Amino acid sequence: MQAGLEPPQRLPQQTLTETAFAWFQRVIAGYCLLFGVLYWIRLIGFYDGQLWRFDLMPVHWQVAGVTLAVLFPFAAIGLWMLASWGPVIWFLCAAIETVMYVGFPDLYGNRPVIPISHLCVALIYTAFRVVIFLQKRPRAHQ
Repeated sequence: MQAGLEPPQRLPQQTLTETAFAWFQRVIAGYCLLFGVLYWIRLIGFYDGQLWRFDLMPVHWQVAGVTLAVLFPFAAIGLWMLASWGPVIWFLCAAIETVMYVGFPDLYGNRPVIPISHLCVALIYTAFRVVIFLQKRPRAHQ
């Protein structure tokens, strides 16, 4: 071995679960980007719905719409990059929408599909994290 040259270091190999988890996060990132764009479309007035332009919206929709129009694209970026803060921002978006549609259906409408889909994503995310944790846990000598 020549002086100053070190052998190449091996990168840790990803398990099939870790690869699937990365793709899962990127699929959710695509959905977050889509939702963010949809909120922006509503805010700037390209949406045909009643009262769907920022200056015509009730205040509760203005606050929710602006917040989610900003947070969903950030969640998408974090999830796509597999950054640790991506799921945190997604959780904020999911919590906001869940409170909107479950806590205040008289203001935001009754859309049970949205909170249910957020719950399903959270359960799948948790299952991936648990499986990855169990796979990486050192085995005890038997």
